[in-house]
This record gives sequence, C-alpha cells and structure tokens, in this order.
Amino acid sequence: MNLPPAFVLPQRLGSLLARLPAYPGSALLVTALNLGLSPQLPDDVRQLLLHKKLRIHVRDACLTFDFTWTGARFAPCSRAQATDLTIAASAHDFLRLAQRQEDPDTLFFSRRLSMQGDTELGLVVKNALDALELPVVDLQHWAPNQVFARMAAWRSARPGHGHPGGNA
Repeated sequence: MNLPPAFVLPQRLGSLLARLPAYPGSALLVTALNLGLSPQLPDDVRQLLLHKKLRIHVRDACLTFDFTWTGARFAPCSRAQATDLTIAASAHDFLRLAQRQEDPDTLFFSRRLSMQGDTELGLVVKNALDALELPVVDLQHWAPNQVFARMAAWRSARPGHGHPGGNA
C-alpha cells in the first residue's frame, strides 16, 4: 500500500481516535513488538530498556501507546506514568519507517520525527532497530485473520498454555 507523499489523517478522524481508551491500543502494540522485535533484542539493549517507560505518539491520529520492557517482554502501561522516552511522528511517517521506505535520521532532521526524554535511550533504541534484521511491514501480513492466527499460535506455544497430550 503506497500512501501519497503528503498523507495526513483527517483532523476529524484524529479527534474521533483521541476518544478511544489508550490501554487496548498499547496492548496491541506490545503484542506486535513481542512477536517481531523482542526475540531479536541484544542483551545490552534489553538491560538498558529494563523498566523504562516508552511512548509512541501518532500525532495526526491523536493516539498514544505507552509500554515498558519487563526484562522478558514488552508490556503496556498506564498513560499516567511519566515516560523516559517519547517518539512522535505522523501515521504516514511511522508506516514509511516500518516499510523501510524512510530513514529515521531523515525524518528527525526534517522535524517529522521527534524524540523527547532520555536522548541516550533514544539513540540506543534507534541504533538497535537499525541493526536488527526486521522484515519490511507488509500490510497484507497484518490482515485481521492473519494476526489472530499468529496470536493463537503464539499463545499455544507458551509454556503451560498447550492442551493436554501435546495437541495445541
């Protein structure tokens, strides 16, 4: 899916999305992070992220996702907690980053991507993401039926969550 270069979500849609509760969105984001990112995090990055409060803010969608690294996985957290690092951009720019169509440095220096808080943590996160072999985000891969199938497989593979007799 290619978006127009200047794509911005309509303000009315952002106003509507801003009324949604934050926690479910954060829970969905950390599920995606736990499936795709956490297995690849280097130990030094895991240690630096430990108990840090991170926030992703999608400016035009008026959405905020708060989460933390517990030492074993990413977990959603309350918006009321102070954050150590906030990364903000438009939905279009986050999508372009995920599809590897845009470089974070280019977005940062053009003021389309911002980081507030612990700058050292921000640089470590950026450098760690740049170094990882992450797949390019294919929107077809995120169709609801495919996402639910992967979540079911992930849950059944977790220790203590399989069915008796080894059938998952």
